[in-house]
Amino acid sequence: MHTKPMIRPVKNSAWHYFLRWLGAGYDKLILWLTSKFFALGLALVLSFPKRYRMSHNNGIAGKGKLRIVDNPQFPEHDFFVPGRVFDARIRHAMATFLDDAMKGIRSCSIKFADTQWESPMDLECNTGEINLFWSAASFLKFAQLRKQQWGVEYEEYYRKYPQGIIGAQKALRKDATSYTNLRYYALTPFLFIGKDQIKRYAKYRVVPFDDIPETGLITHPSDWDTANQRITPHEPRGRNYLKDEFVKRVKEEGAHYRLQIQTRVANDDDNPEIFNNQIPWDEAVFPWHDLAIIDITEPLDWKESTLTSFSLNNMPKTLGIIPAKSIYDYNSLNYMRAHAELARKARLFSYKIKGFPPPIPDDDNRNKSDWDGKY
Repeated sequence: MHTKPMIRPVKNSAWHYFLRWLGAGYDKLILWLTSKFFALGLALVLSFPKRYRMSHNNGIAGKGKLRIVDNPQFPEHDFFVPGRVFDARIRHAMATFLDDAMKGIRSCSIKFADTQWESPMDLECNTGEINLFWSAASFLKFAQLRKQQWGVEYEEYYRKYPQGIIGAQKALRKDATSYTNLRYYALTPFLFIGKDQIKRYAKYRVVPFDDIPETGLITHPSDWDTANQRITPHEPRGRNYLKDEFVKRVKEEGAHYRLQIQTRVANDDDNPEIFNNQIPWDEAVFPWHDLAIIDITEPLDWKESTLTSFSLNNMPKTLGIIPAKSIYDYNSLNYMRAHAELARKARLFSYKIKGFPPPIPDDDNRNKSDWDGKY
């Protein structure tokens, strides 16, 4: 007995492709709207009324030279020409809090120019080999659940997202002796299209010029210790001790760093997890190579340090951010950062209207992150 074959819907029909296209477009629209509204919210709540950056208000900058290494071990690139020298600035800072003696994430931002803003390339790096959040969606939860009170924060976030507390324990530093002996990572990958036109991905990090031990590492922290970022009772050091040490070091001997790079070839079937900033690339397969030597020879004062700003829009196209598809895409973090320009403009405008914020005083109000107008 012969039966008529069953007719099944063709999944790869034009209608199916249209629905996929529509869904992808919707996801990208939500990402774009989220990024724009986030930047607007920063501008209206933090940048203009309080003269804040999104974070890392507590910082100090210096200027000098950045020189691409003579014999690169990474693929050739038109921007990273061997021996090429750039004027440069770096800015070290602490996330959130105004007190150097508190437990916190430290940063090293690099500008391939001696300017307040315009630059052929900027990089933003933080301590820790993995991050506390991994997408725009997780970052928004991170911001929502901060709930800071006198140096204790993110308890609820850590309870809900245990992978976040692992990132915090890797990134937080306490009792560091200098900004210059820490290791800093730009965790979310970037594009790298070199002279051979092969599409690759790249990660960057900043390490001391000499292979010296890193200070400030926290061993065997409990969950409570991670949420509690307060200073040690009877802390003898002032709120500016790291900034003061940096200025003294730069004046006397300079600050010296290696900028390093990892690259990997892009493939059509790459697992999305390679973009996950909570999963370091295997260094045995994708080794770190020296990219440039940075020599900082002159500290910048508080005002110039505060005016110095960084942006992921300041990058060559062949080294830029990787396109993101949704707020859950690992690459959406860099996408959101690149769309925060409005907040920077609002902050700079607030300086003109409300005056420039004076330096952080080295006395009372410990365990504090708010700019209360007394400074």
